[in-house]
Amino acid sequence: QVQLVESGGGLVQTGGSLRLSCVASGGTFSVSAMAWFRQAAGKERAFVTALTRSAGTTYYADSVKGRFTISRDNAKNVVYLQMNSLKPEDTAVYYCAARRAYSRVLPTRADEYDYWGQGTQVTVSS
Repeated sequence: QVQLVESGGGLVQTGGSLRLSCVASGGTFSVSAMAWFRQAAGKERAFVTALTRSAGTTYYADSVKGRFTISRDNAKNVVYLQMNSLKPEDTAVYYCAARRAYSRVLPTRADEYDYWGQGTQVTVSS
């Protein structure tokens, strides 16, 4: 069983930056891909970005491409989400997710991921 714990959320002004962290523990050797999703108030959970275990492949939602960067430190079992040029529409609870099964194409649907963290709030003020 993989446990995921996110941190790093907070309140930031438009144009600011935040770095989220997701620490994974327990059975991380079975994880093939990690992802970040977000859920704004009253909306469905939406894909943000994902990367393979080797970090050789990444994929971003169009809404964050060029502003957000996902990376991982396998030695520390940590996945990061560097968020720059933040906008009010980036306000949401951000969730870390992990997937067991290998997929040639990085999954972007929430139901394709097996493990989830508790989420961390990101609020961007205008």
